[in-house]
Amino acid sequence: MLQRLSTVIRRPMFWHGTHHHDSNDATKRLFDTVSSTVKGIQQINYVVEHDPKLTAEEKSKMKQFLIYRYDPADENDFPKYVSYYVDLKKIPPMYLDALLYIKDNYDSSLSLRRSCREGICGSCSMNCNGLHKLACIHAIDTDLTQPAYITPLGHMFVVKDLVVDMTNFYTQYKTIDPYLKRKTPKEGNKEYIQSVEDRKLLDGLYECVLCACCSTSCPSYWWHPDRYLGPAVLMQAYRWIVDSRDEYTDERLEKLAEDVKVEDCQNIGMCSFTCPKGLDPQKSMNHLMKLIEEYKERKIASATL
Repeated sequence: MLQRLSTVIRRPMFWHGTHHHDSNDATKRLFDTVSSTVKGIQQINYVVEHDPKLTAEEKSKMKQFLIYRYDPADENDFPKYVSYYVDLKKIPPMYLDALLYIKDNYDSSLSLRRSCREGICGSCSMNCNGLHKLACIHAIDTDLTQPAYITPLGHMFVVKDLVVDMTNFYTQYKTIDPYLKRKTPKEGNKEYIQSVEDRKLLDGLYECVLCACCSTSCPSYWWHPDRYLGPAVLMQAYRWIVDSRDEYTDERLEKLAEDVKVEDCQNIGMCSFTCPKGLDPQKSMNHLMKLIEEYKERKIASATL
C-alpha cells in the first residue's frame, strides 16, 4: 500500500481554516514555512545510523546525509531517516552525486529516480534541505557541521524511499492535450510558419521538464490534487493556448474553465520560487486566468446577441 509522506518531519500546518486568503500574507507564511520545515527536521522520529562504527573524529571530516527511507510494501518497515557520511572530496558537487555514491558504495537498496544528470529529464526531483529541487543540478552545502536532508517530493504517495507515485500528475497532464491541434488540413509536407514574435511567446514555457517540483510545492495543489491541475500542468496548457500554430484555443479555454482546474490558484508564488529551471509558472498562470476570464466574457456577450 502506498503512503503519503506524512513524515518523519513534523511540518507546521499553516493552511487549515479559511481557504481564500490574502495572497501576500499567504506568500509570507509559505516562505516562513520553508525555514520552519528545516527547523522541524530536528524533531525527527527515527534516525538509523548506516555505519554505527564511525568515530566522532571520522564523522567530523565528512558530510552527513539524512535520507528518507521507507518501503510501504514491507509490512515490517517504517518511515525513518538513515544517516550516511560521505567524504565530499570523493564526489562531484551535486546531491545526485552523493546519492549515487551512497547507492554504489554503501547501500544498493536505496531507491531513487534519475536519468540525464543534466537537469533535462526531470526524473530526480526530490526535497533537498526543505526545497523541491532537481538533485542533479542542486549543489551540496559543503558546511560539514550541518547535515543534508533528502526526502521525497512532499504530499505525494511514496512508492519506495525517494520514489513517489506520479500517476495523478501525468494523468492530469494528459487531460490538457499537450500537442498541436489543427482544424485546417496541412498542405503537403511544409512546416507551420510562425513569426519570430509568436515564437518568443513560447520562451519560458517549453523548457519545463515536468519534474513536478512546482506543483508539489503548491499549497493549492495539496488541498485539491484531484481537482486543481497545479502550476506545472497549467503552464503547459498555457504553452499550447498561446502557440499561434494551434487552432483549438477556445476549446482549450472552455475545458480549463471547468470546476477549479485553474481558479484554485491563490497566487502564493512557491511554484516560481522553487522551479529548478528558473521558470515562472505563477506569471503564466496569471496570464492564463486572464485569458479564461476574457473567454467567459466573450461567451456571455455572444449569447446575448
